[in-house]
Amino acid sequence: VSNDRPPASDCSVRRSLETLCQELNMDEQTAAAAMDNFTAIWNTYTLEGDVVHWLACSLYAACRKGSVPTVGKGLMEGNCVSLTRILRSSKLSLIQFFSKMRKWSDMSNLSQHFRLRMEQLERNFEVSTVIFRKFEPIFMDMFQDPHSPVAQRLPCHIGDVFKFCWTLFVYTKGNFRMIGDDLVNSYHLLLCCLDLVFGNALLCSNRKELINPTFRGLPALYRADGHVSADEPPPCVLERLCELHDGLVVEAKGIKQHYFKPYIQKLFQKQILRGSEELLTEMLDPQNFIDNNKAINREYEEYVLTVGDFDERVFLGADADEEIGTPRKTVPEPSAGLATTRHQLQQHVEKSGSLAPSTPLTGRVYLKEKDLLVTPVSSATQTVSRLQSMVAGSRAAPSDHLTQIFKSCSRDPTESILARVKTLGQTFKHHYTNDSEDTPGSHIDFAENRLKLAEILYYKILENVMAQETKRLQGKDMSVLLEQDIFHCSLMACCLEVVLFAYSSQRTFPWIISVVKLPPFYFFKVIEVFIRSEEGLSRDMVKHLNSIEEQVLESRAWTRDSALWSALKAAGSKVPTVEEVIPGSGSAPGSASGAQSHLPLVALSPIIHPRIREFRSGLGSARKDVPPSPLSVHDRYSSPAAGSAKRRLFGDDPPLATSTLIPSVSQLSSPAKRLTFGSTGTLKIGGQTTILSIPLQGG
Repeated sequence: VSNDRPPASDCSVRRSLETLCQELNMDEQTAAAAMDNFTAIWNTYTLEGDVVHWLACSLYAACRKGSVPTVGKGLMEGNCVSLTRILRSSKLSLIQFFSKMRKWSDMSNLSQHFRLRMEQLERNFEVSTVIFRKFEPIFMDMFQDPHSPVAQRLPCHIGDVFKFCWTLFVYTKGNFRMIGDDLVNSYHLLLCCLDLVFGNALLCSNRKELINPTFRGLPALYRADGHVSADEPPPCVLERLCELHDGLVVEAKGIKQHYFKPYIQKLFQKQILRGSEELLTEMLDPQNFIDNNKAINREYEEYVLTVGDFDERVFLGADADEEIGTPRKTVPEPSAGLATTRHQLQQHVEKSGSLAPSTPLTGRVYLKEKDLLVTPVSSATQTVSRLQSMVAGSRAAPSDHLTQIFKSCSRDPTESILARVKTLGQTFKHHYTNDSEDTPGSHIDFAENRLKLAEILYYKILENVMAQETKRLQGKDMSVLLEQDIFHCSLMACCLEVVLFAYSSQRTFPWIISVVKLPPFYFFKVIEVFIRSEEGLSRDMVKHLNSIEEQVLESRAWTRDSALWSALKAAGSKVPTVEEVIPGSGSAPGSASGAQSHLPLVALSPIIHPRIREFRSGLGSARKDVPPSPLSVHDRYSSPAAGSAKRRLFGDDPPLATSTLIPSVSQLSSPAKRLTFGSTGTLKIGGQTTILSIPLQGG
């Protein structure tokens, strides 16, 4: 903190602000508000770096607080000065802006609404960066090189078509708020735009100057004579694009049918686009194209000023690298300046609060293509594809086999199970479609789609679980297990978590358990049940569930209000001893025979699923011959008499087996050993060997 500014410094700052405001044609009220706020921060904090960059942050915050009256529409948020113009005038890159704006928000104590808007804006920028990296190579696969100097002399040259296609995409995306920060949906929307423009190019008079003759999606008729009839709808290449470029046909067709096509038809009806409204063609005919290009750019500029802030046409500019803050593609070896930029980029990715750490948008985006084994888009779409294959052929209701299992119980649980799933579904849709403190609400269509997939998965997993339990516990009545509300709630939450993860959702764990009000302790207990019952889970899905398991073990199970403490109390402190839970060993953990770390012990555990074992221990993969768990799901969720030493807390198994990554507190209680809690939060046995490190927040 510093208050001893030299007098000349204040004058210099004011002159810088005046210059910036003049370039932006800023109104006096906004400029005064920005200066007052900046002065307050300037007199309280030491601001490092170029002062103009901090002025830009103050100006942006002041602009977004303002409003402008409109004809017949009341007030419009903002003052019609775009973020892009502010950044260009202040020579501040987008990545630097996001970094400084987070600090400015804290120093200025800006509202939660403003912070949410910034996080959404940053997420949208990250998604657009990934999408543009896919757009350019796909376009060049379908069309002629847009950067060719020969093409620039044509009346409707490929360079303009390239820019038109991207602008049409970002304008359309901007009008679907729930798509803008969704990688999978945004990518399929891009494929829809490419499909539309390609179909129009096939019917264009100068199509040979536009179309790449080696494109593998060319219609057979065009390959034969280079002509397609203009009296028929243009051929659709969307399915072929999905095959060639990591798309999902069902997802892409859904976006086209329900969002893209109706919206393009609306643009024709409003005469923003000119051509054949019936066939959605003739957009690239010379005179129509000139009008269409101007109209789309004009409409998008209005959108940026009133809603969008970030002008995504920045990716098309010659100075895109400087404006965005990413390394130049043309530099073969990193220079000192480039190294600095990459360092800034890495810091941005690491510190960005708007990116969920489990999404494919965490830094690999900015690596050179040759360094990527899997692209962010292909990773995301492959995970969704795996999910869809898991539920293929199933329905969001109990199968005939599962219904028979229900009816074989002494008390048929069908009605209560259906009612519970419906209630949980309504709760999910309500929270998914409404803004939260850190996540904007999504469209109801997406909520229903995610819920349907989760319901199908739930009934499939439940059927697999019941089939295993029926085989294991022949003749036993399953009513007790099927009436366990906590079991069904945990299983449904786990299914929803897997679906949200597959779609790279921002609503990652613990969002779902907070929505359905499920303690982490119980979510933990269902993870192994889930993994054992679904062999179709991808590597990334299993790793994600494993990371949740570790979160619960490391911290979430030990909070003051954790259900663990109630379970411990109900167990009467009579829980398995250390010796009972270490396989094949009666010795103390600190002895020579038991000197190995817990990881190899877990890797040798007979109940650890091979896919979990691979990630936990690094001892390699063993996907086949999955052994059955010594602990049945029925026992895992049953309620033995209080005081029983077999009381299950974390769902641990009989002696000589353990199902957790590390021994739980219940496993470490031993009458033969003295347990002490160190000052650093470590749990010691006999004052010698550290068994477990946990944050001790409760109990």
